[in-house]
Parts: sequence; C-alpha cells; structure tokens
Amino acid sequence: MISILASLLLATSPETCPIELVVLGTAQDGGSPQMGQHADPAWTDASERRLTVSLGLVNHDTRTRFLFEATPDIRTQFRDLDAIEAGDGEGPVLDGVFLTHAHIGHYTGLMFLGHESMGAQGVPVFALPRMAEFLRTNGPWSQLVTYGNIDLRETEADDGFGITDDVMVRTFTVPHRQEFSEVAGFRIDGPNRSAIFIPDIDSWEEWEAEGVDLDALIASVDLVFIDATFYANGEMPGRDMSGFPHPFVTHSMERFAHLPLIERAKIQFIHVNHTNPIRFTGSPESRAVEEAGYGIARRGDRHCL
Repeated sequence: MISILASLLLATSPETCPIELVVLGTAQDGGSPQMGQHADPAWTDASERRLTVSLGLVNHDTRTRFLFEATPDIRTQFRDLDAIEAGDGEGPVLDGVFLTHAHIGHYTGLMFLGHESMGAQGVPVFALPRMAEFLRTNGPWSQLVTYGNIDLRETEADDGFGITDDVMVRTFTVPHRQEFSEVAGFRIDGPNRSAIFIPDIDSWEEWEAEGVDLDALIASVDLVFIDATFYANGEMPGRDMSGFPHPFVTHSMERFAHLPLIERAKIQFIHVNHTNPIRFTGSPESRAVEEAGYGIARRGDRHCL
C-alpha cells in the first residue's frame, strides 16, 4: 500500500496545479487515538491514526506555504507541507498561519515555533482581535510575540486580503463557544476555484438566524469543509448529546439534502471526533455519507485552486 506521504507527493505536481489546498489533518482537537482511549485500534494500527484538523495552502510558482490552524500535530503537518513544497529558503519558515479560535486543537501548535523548539522568526499569524489579544497577553504565547517568533497580524471579520498575487483570504465569524476568542471561518479564493473552511460551529440554524444564506454560500464556492465532530446522537454512551455545540453529520446531511448533487459534492466533512465512525474509511457510516453525495476529507487530499 502506498504511504500517505508518498500519495501526497504523487497526487498532483506543480506543473499541473500551481496553487493547491492540501488536507493535513481531519480529527477533532484531541486527535485519534485520543488520550485515555486505550482500546482505540489506532494505538496499534498506524493507518487508523488521524491528525488534528488543518489545511495547507501552497503556491508552487511563488514557493509560498500557508497553514490554516496550528495544531498539536504541527510537526508532522509541517513535514508533510515541506514534502509538497519546500519553500524558497528565504524569510520565515511559513508565509502565514491562519487561526480560527482558541480551542486546543486550533492554535497550541504555535508553541513549536518558539524558543524551546524551532526558534522560528517572524512567522505571520493572522487572527481576529480577541484571538490576537489572547495570544499577546497570555503566556506562553506572549513569549512568541516578545521573541519575534511570530508576527501577529490582526484581521477583521469580513475583511478580505491577498496573501499572494493569486490568492485572497476572507475571514468571517461563526457561532461557537467563545471562552477566550471569537471563532472564525475562512473563504479562500484562488485564481480558478474557491473554498470555505468551517471546522467548528454550534449549529446551522443559529448561523442562519444571523442572516447567513447557507445555500447561497455553498453555491458561491467549489469546496466547503464543514464541522463533522459527531455523527449522530447516542455516539457517546450514557450521554444525551442533543445539546452538544456541533451539528451532527446526520443533521447536516438532512439540512443540505435538497441541494442538487453537484452542490452536495462540494461539502467535505472534517474535524471528526474519535467516536465518530466516519473516521474509518469504508465504515457503514462513511459509505452512507458518500452514497448521499457528500465527501469526507482525508489526510493527503489535494484540491487545485
């Protein structure tokens, strides 16, 4: 069987796709296997391990690389990114890191850019104001700012800006637990295709109540990576999950079932909890999702923009 890293290298080439979005991780914040879950098959079968949710963006023409999320698995994800595009060897080791929010799977990997690890210099980190303030005023993250390991750049909701000549990123906010920061999603526009990235959201209904037209949002892009933390109620034995702040995969499939197949096919489920059976390729639940016309993001997927 071809390795994941080899498949990353073979899937496309700079000649056929100069700008691409790469899936570097698909798991919920705790990864799979999760700490304390000793019976998880991923402890003994490396093929069942899932890295925490992250996307990479590479521009082979300019040799620039960006990360969406700085996860606890950033060391492996940085290696995977290097295998796809090693960069130009000048300037920061990454051309930018985009953070959605201050939950552990989405920003704690920043520590590996710091003094005790990589000792990076001047890596641009894009964050909404509360997220930026959280990093600036709380250790150990504040040390990254003080030592210049990261160059913290505040963004505003609905603010779009070019990260290369051919790629635009726009930040927007979504409803989700906000203990330390806002929660962001991103729209990524390449020269030919575009994507939405929403790894965490409380509910589609709450967002729609804020005036968002979900159908129009999906119609406006080519790929939509959405929160798939839990598959269905009852997934966690002995707990009523009806109030959990994530839309179940089954609910999302029902919500978007009226869309034409070409629209449903844009949806890629991501941010999968260790209890969610769609983490396993070929599970009955994975087959149900795919037979309904949706996609399940897998590490190593590459999408040309």
